[in-house]
Order: sequence, then structure tokens, then C-alpha cells
Amino acid sequence: MDVSEHRTVIVTGSSQGIGLAIAGYFLDNGWRVAFVSLDLEQIRSRFQAKLDSGEALFFEMDVTDNAKIAECVSVVMERWGRVDALVNNAGIRTGTSIADTTPEEWNRIMSVNLGSTFFFSQAIAPVMKQQSQGRIINMSSFGGQFGPMTSSAAYSASKAGQLALTKVFARELAPYSVTVNAVAPASVRTPEMDKMDPAFIEKMVETIPVGRVGESEEVAELVYYLAAGSTGFITGATFDINGGRLMR
Repeated sequence: MDVSEHRTVIVTGSSQGIGLAIAGYFLDNGWRVAFVSLDLEQIRSRFQAKLDSGEALFFEMDVTDNAKIAECVSVVMERWGRVDALVNNAGIRTGTSIADTTPEEWNRIMSVNLGSTFFFSQAIAPVMKQQSQGRIINMSSFGGQFGPMTSSAAYSASKAGQLALTKVFARELAPYSVTVNAVAPASVRTPEMDKMDPAFIEKMVETIPVGRVGESEEVAELVYYLAAGSTGFITGATFDINGGRLMR
């Protein structure tokens, strides 16, 4: 297939964990992928061939910088001419108690987790409206639905805010054939999980009905379905992927 025929996705927070798995899954399925993260050097060698062939772009940037967001969208449009999907995955997770949460930590988490979701979606909306087609997927969390267990109040509040933004953007963009949905993972194996006490993980698994933690690739496959599948009648929805820890 000619590169010009490929569909295009921007994935924020795509240097590790779930974001990296999502970006890699899209590439493996023939999409052109714009990787967005503060530091992408650690994965450059893995994707050098895709960068050389023009199937991938790297944007090393702070997702709270609106000028950089605008530049990213502009470069993608200049190089590839369209954006078919945006995955708002960039995020910071902390476990700080309410008493110890500083204004600086609160504001940083809100800016990265919630602010970047709003401003990247805001920047991409005119493109998708002009195309009369597009998919936005916001990566929320179990913590945004259930409240903090291992995460801070700031993190949980930011993830709950993403669920609200999903509905707001879904309503506004629906007339343009642009859908906006959220994915809420929990208990998924990522570098963050590697930092946890194995005994804690063992106890956590006991609370998961399917009896195991999830894999990043399982989340990536769900995100890909929402972007590439016949999902034009699905918008404003939240998709749980948590092994049954939260059933609604």
C-alpha cells in the first residue's frame, strides 16, 4: 500500500506502557503514527525504519504547551494531509495523600492529564470537522470512576474530568461524523506496575474476577477498534477494560 493511502493517528504519551503499545499497534496495522512524548529517544531505534520511510513522526514536546500542540497538528497536516484519529493518552499518576498534595502537584497533573486532552482535542477538531470524519479516544482510568485506591485525588479527579470532556466533545462533534469515546483501563501491566510491591499486586489480582492483570496490547486492540472499526454509531461512551473489577 502506498504511504499516501494510510490513515493517520496522533498518540500522546507514546514513549512507554499503554501509549507505546497503542502507537505500535496502529503502525503494525498500516497507519501512519505521530508519537508525542517528552522523551522519545529510548524508542527511536525500535522505530527508525518507520521514521525513515515517513510512516512515523516523533514530536518531543510538553503536552501542556499549546503552541507545541498547534505546531504538532500543523506538521502532521503538512506531511500527511489528514488526521483520522487522536488518542489522548499522556498522563501523570501519583499516589500522594490529600494532606500532602501541593498546589504545584495538583496543577501539573490537571494540566497534563486533563488540559492536554482538552487542548489537543480542541486543536484537532477543525481538521476532523473539515474532513467530516474522525475518531478521538481519551484514555481515562478506573480511578476516574471508582475513586483513588493507589492513586492520588488529583489523578482521579483529572481522569473523571476526561470522562466529562468525552461527552462534551462527543455532542459538539457528532454532526460532523466525528466520534469521541473514552477507555478506562485498570490493573494493566505497565512500567508503573513494575514499581509496585509484588505482594500488593498479588492481593490486587485476588480482586479481579478474571484472575489476572491485563496486558497493554489488550488495551491497544480496544483503542484500535474504536479508531478503525465500524464505530460511527458509538460516541460519548466509556469502555471499561479492567478484568471485571468494575461492572456497570
